Amino acid sequence: MAGSTLNWASRGQTLVLTGDLDRDTLLPLWQQRESLLAQHTALDLSQVGRVDSPGLALLVHLRAEARARGAALTLEGMTDRLETLITLYNLDEIIPVSAAASAR
Repeated sequence: MAGSTLNWASRGQTLVLTGDLDRDTLLPLWQQRESLLAQHTALDLSQVGRVDSPGLALLVHLRAEARARGAALTLEGMTDRLETLITLYNLDEIIPVSAAASAR
């Protein structure tokens, strides 16, 4: 979608994402992922309006990269739509939605 954006800001160990996480907006986050993951242990997705399949793939990859470094990356503030997408793609074991739901 033309005109969509993705921004982020640090809040302690949490990286707060704002906007849309989709194929049109994820490249800057992808390019900075190593430095961002080194500084943050959680992603706050509560201000993300839309996540498409490539955006979800990025979240899966970010968690895998963190795990490969021996760290954990927590996803906070997932919307119902994102939880549904995770379930539809059968990624519940990779990104547990029940933990996110209980954290609300």
